[in-house]
Amino acid sequence: MLQVVQNINKGTTEILEVPTPKSRCKHALIQTSLTLISSGTEKSLVDFGKSGLVGKAVGQPEKVKMVLDKVRTDGIASTYSAVKSKLDEPMQLGYCNVGTVMKGSDCGFPEGTRVVSNGKHAGVVCVPRNLVVAIPENVSDEQAVFTVLGSIALQGIRLISPTIGETVVVTGLGLIGLMAVQILKANGCKVIGIDFDAQKCELARSYGAEVIDLSKVADPIEHVSHLTRGRGVDAVLITASSKSNSIIHEAATMCRKRGRIVLVGVVGLELNRADFYEKELTFQVSCSYGPGRYDEQYEDLGNDYPYGFVRWTEQRNFESILDLMSSGQLDVSSLINFRFPVRQAAEAYNKLDIPGTLGILLDYESGSSKIELSTVVQLEIDAENKASPGAGNVSFLGCGNYASRVLVPSFAKANANFQTVVTSSGISGVHHGKKHGFSKASTQECDAFTDDTDTVVIATQHNLHASQTLQALKHKKNVFVEKPLALSHEEIDEIEAAYQNSGALLMVGYNRRFSPQVRKMKSLLEAKRIPKTFIMTMNAGDIPKESWVHQPEVGGGRIIGEACHYIDLMRFLVGAPISSYSAAKLGNSDYIEVTEDKAIITLTFEDGSIGSIHYFANGGKAFPKERIEVFCDDGVLQLDNFRKLVGFGWKGFTKFNLWSQDKGQDKCVDSFMSAIRNRDVSPIPADEIFEVARVTVSIAESLRD
Repeated sequence: MLQVVQNINKGTTEILEVPTPKSRCKHALIQTSLTLISSGTEKSLVDFGKSGLVGKAVGQPEKVKMVLDKVRTDGIASTYSAVKSKLDEPMQLGYCNVGTVMKGSDCGFPEGTRVVSNGKHAGVVCVPRNLVVAIPENVSDEQAVFTVLGSIALQGIRLISPTIGETVVVTGLGLIGLMAVQILKANGCKVIGIDFDAQKCELARSYGAEVIDLSKVADPIEHVSHLTRGRGVDAVLITASSKSNSIIHEAATMCRKRGRIVLVGVVGLELNRADFYEKELTFQVSCSYGPGRYDEQYEDLGNDYPYGFVRWTEQRNFESILDLMSSGQLDVSSLINFRFPVRQAAEAYNKLDIPGTLGILLDYESGSSKIELSTVVQLEIDAENKASPGAGNVSFLGCGNYASRVLVPSFAKANANFQTVVTSSGISGVHHGKKHGFSKASTQECDAFTDDTDTVVIATQHNLHASQTLQALKHKKNVFVEKPLALSHEEIDEIEAAYQNSGALLMVGYNRRFSPQVRKMKSLLEAKRIPKTFIMTMNAGDIPKESWVHQPEVGGGRIIGEACHYIDLMRFLVGAPISSYSAAKLGNSDYIEVTEDKAIITLTFEDGSIGSIHYFANGGKAFPKERIEVFCDDGVLQLDNFRKLVGFGWKGFTKFNLWSQDKGQDKCVDSFMSAIRNRDVSPIPADEIFEVARVTVSIAESLRD
């Protein structure tokens, strides 16, 4: 199928051939017939992509601060690699989609139902069921494709709570503003539309609004006063896009006492207290389509809000817009300027630069736009990117940020012969597949277990690791699974049994034990035949409580998902089995919502060594993210952030510093691939892999209990 993306690095709009997305629970799989390009949001994304590095930095100062913080802790080289990788990611465009429900959907709508959703510009989209609505028979695709933008206008109006006869100003007569004018008129309001564009003002006038053409009127405040008999308006809906602070000031000045201002667009927000204080005005920012937006429980997991308590959700706002179209109260035909086959999407986006452009439609069914749908795409690889054949034919399950930025390049350096890359949406698989020389991109797991593949890399969401590892082992494939191995003892037992019968290699991505500085520490410690004491600190940083990482059934929590690195690392440095363990977490508090990732783990070993792991998510970024300290025989070894290793009183050793951070990822992968080529044992002994996995799960369970 075809999908439209923005190349953030180059600033170009591209049309890619990608595999159809995988169906998901409580999602609709929709074959697209028509999508709408948003002349507001999407134009700003395209303009951002076209700007240079300086322009991107100016546009996102908060991201610049994050980059500077990372430079201080991780170094320039590591930071540059991360930023370059982020800019290299293609951005999926679009959020106004009309199509028909496909077979295999889990959304409550029968196959063939004509629906509208916030799906992307793609031949097939997979959309959560709470963001999908059936289209009435008397509403055409051309009308229905405006539903999502209309719901943005509607949500802003709901926050205003207008009543019949009130006067409302709509500032900014783009697509959302012009639909807002019609909805307010249907609500019995007197509407005043304001814009610089004379054509848009005339459209608003045709919908029954009084208009103020700023290209002709010098003082809109005086004009509004005249239209309201000097009383001021009841409310102002701001749908404009501008950096100016004057728009808010003018809105406040136009309002009557206790008037309401709702911001739907993007404007300068340096507010003047006097503007609001004297009139006791209210100001509110509207959030997209309505209640449920950005709520994972509602959007991704499909859990609806009770109708009696949350009357208007995103989905119910969609339905309301379609009802207005069906009744003839909302007319969008006059908002359509251009219609292009999807293959000409790049040309369509160029029309955004034409002043006055409103609605641009992309057609997925007419003429040459019709395409065959497939879950697999054969990739055309540049000769210089194609991996050279050799022992180790590797397929990837998952190609997210860490896999694409670290694992895939590491396997490329180890001369892996890339076969198939499997991702849920398909877009990242195609992008990174072409870049690194994969033969195919797919959205089906089974394509990673073909006869051409002897090694499978699993870099998916944590809850999928165990089942995918089992599948790979049952297909007699070598497995490199990014941590964690599993989320429960039952899963670990199943994997161990499958491993014993597979004859394959099993490796977990515990890369830190392969760091050059850790290897140096290991050699220094092996010379000391006495017990050691360890302090390992991970200044992990906070992750919002809503993140999938914290969900026990999905991410497993941060102890299983990340602290396992340090349990394995201490096990490696000691070189003896773990004999006992305990853990304590931060006490419950009204101010701290997640406490499991603020914990101290204590390990004891059969050789008498002891150590503590301080996994803290409540520290500051100015402090190194990772620190390892070893106390032994009147000496101390201290490793800071895998850049500076110092010996204090350690005979024969003082320091081992690196210019850039090296956490051992390349060496970890190279050791694994060497073992495959040489038919050797896994670089991490299987008994240590299962030991660390069981200890980690037990510690996480004890912290939850």
